[in-house]
Amino acid sequence: MPRLLIVVALALPSLARAASWNLDPAHTSVQFSVRHLMVSTVRGAFGKVSGTVQVDEKDLTRSKIQATIDAASIDTRVEKRDTHLKSPDFLDVARYPTIVFVSKKVEAGAPGHFKVIGDLTLHGVTREVSLDVEGPTPEIKDPRGNTRAGAQATTTINRKDFGLTWNQVLETGGVAVGDEVTITIDVEATKQTAAGG
Repeated sequence: MPRLLIVVALALPSLARAASWNLDPAHTSVQFSVRHLMVSTVRGAFGKVSGTVQVDEKDLTRSKIQATIDAASIDTRVEKRDTHLKSPDFLDVARYPTIVFVSKKVEAGAPGHFKVIGDLTLHGVTREVSLDVEGPTPEIKDPRGNTRAGAQATTTINRKDFGLTWNQVLETGGVAVGDEVTITIDVEATKQTAAGG
């Protein structure tokens, strides 16, 4: 019995410093950009994202992040283009309805910056990616008394690494769609209380 009490006592500090946060879908956005016809940049966003962050308040590098994006919520402001992006030529949302990121490691960088390394599952393919994160911001209380904080993450992926290979060769040389996709994630999250509020 004394040994059990010692084990519990040692575990309590680590439990006490862990905090659970939920991404606020109304104030969290996932945006992307890709070159078009080698002359311009097309930008878009995914309108539906959810996820959680388990924060180790004593050591942020021990925190864990999980996020899920509804692939069908893609929006580039052009309906015909969005329909094509949802088709089997690109995201194939009927077969792969979600895009998921699960962190594996968090590394500290310059003050206020971190590198989050994890697995991104897109189009049924899982690859390791690295996110450059600025934040988190200081915690604030919103008008309803909820504790909130934010952060911004950026990364660049090669869409072909995830099996997104559709393209068209131009008569003048080059291709219709670039391979590199730049992703920016603006996060706002709410801290969960012991009662789950």
